[in-house]
Amino acid sequence: MGQPVLSPYMMARKPSGIRMGQIKFLERENPPILVNGSIGNVMRPMHPAMQRRLFNLGSANSPFHNGIVPYVPTTGTDECQEAFLHILRSQGFDTTNLNVLVTDGASMAMEIIMLGVCGGAGEEERPLLMFNPSYTNYDAVGQRIGRKTVAVERRLNEHGEFELPSVEAVEKRIIETKPGALLIIPYDNPTGQLFSKETLIEYATLCVKHNLWIISDEAYRELAYEKGKETSSIWGLTNQDVPGIEGRRISLETASKVWNACGLRIGAIITDNTLCYEKSVAEYTANLSANTLGQYIFGALAHESYAELHSWYEQQRDYYRQMIFDLHQDFKTLEPEFIVSKPEASIYFVIDVRNVAKPGFDGVDFAMWCAEHGRVTLDDGNDYTLLMAPLNGFYSGASKEDNPGKTQLRISFCESPELLKLAPVLLSKLFRAYEAQR
Repeated sequence: MGQPVLSPYMMARKPSGIRMGQIKFLERENPPILVNGSIGNVMRPMHPAMQRRLFNLGSANSPFHNGIVPYVPTTGTDECQEAFLHILRSQGFDTTNLNVLVTDGASMAMEIIMLGVCGGAGEEERPLLMFNPSYTNYDAVGQRIGRKTVAVERRLNEHGEFELPSVEAVEKRIIETKPGALLIIPYDNPTGQLFSKETLIEYATLCVKHNLWIISDEAYRELAYEKGKETSSIWGLTNQDVPGIEGRRISLETASKVWNACGLRIGAIITDNTLCYEKSVAEYTANLSANTLGQYIFGALAHESYAELHSWYEQQRDYYRQMIFDLHQDFKTLEPEFIVSKPEASIYFVIDVRNVAKPGFDGVDFAMWCAEHGRVTLDDGNDYTLLMAPLNGFYSGASKEDNPGKTQLRISFCESPELLKLAPVLLSKLFRAYEAQR
């Protein structure tokens, strides 16, 4: 009698590069202290209004006081939908005619919207066009649902600047690949790059010209660190800026990053296209509804004043701004030949060791070595290791040999500041030890 057979897709699956290091580290015996810079798992308290609801879930005033946690409408609760719109209005955007579908996290929002804007399963038509390097989940979700992704390249120069492709280069790629939508991450993951409104206008103009949807992943909206450039969004573009852009705008939202609520698994699709909204809801009925408890907790934000929300945004920026710039400087001081991307936005930057590493260096192998074997004893007498996300998987369509991500590592700023400040010396020592034994 034979064994039951898994599908070729499932047999080929490997854990995400973001998660693989953590999986390997947990298998260690007598592990060192872990500084986890590989994943954007924000380890900070949620907004106070959300905390109050969390702590009072069983109180007499809670809708769950009787122990019943029901399904809610597929579109999401009215309050949770309003919370997403209220946040946009607090940031200065007009929410007239915007529709909200609440989802189980932004990853589910990605999946639903890719089903809507790309060609059929297994087809080459109407792929999703992204900027390399791009958040690896888009490729992973595309593979899961059989939708194709393609990319236009960004290059990290010697000054730590990711050079955005010209309008001509993007248009050439559109003509070559005939995508269904262009994906933009204005507060970019993984690069930490900020897309200005002027840049968004240029790319949005191409979407109108070539009849594409424009999708903006706005997980980190408000987390930009130069004064006066805090808020860049697809919702800041109207027909006055780009004639014809209204009716093709889609944003992906989440409670995870700005609101420090990764584990709530609450996200949303927001669109100004009624048909896109209605069909997305129809598809999402298969999921019944998003997390009821998470929606209730996030819904508390619908009742906060704009002034209070602005205070929160500023607190978040202040927390990350100094830490990111200090770490950037420390990395450059310890390893001046490392290329470190400029931390303009979001909660990441990229380190490229291409000028220092010996031939054949591969970021996946290095990250796994740090997770499985890395150990650095510091002056406090404790042993440590550092996890990072290798960028190999962030370059959609790149060959194994020509992948720029082989020498690039993403550092996230979600660990405690006390541990994160150790990251520069840990990376320096781990890199030197790894290269010495390779």
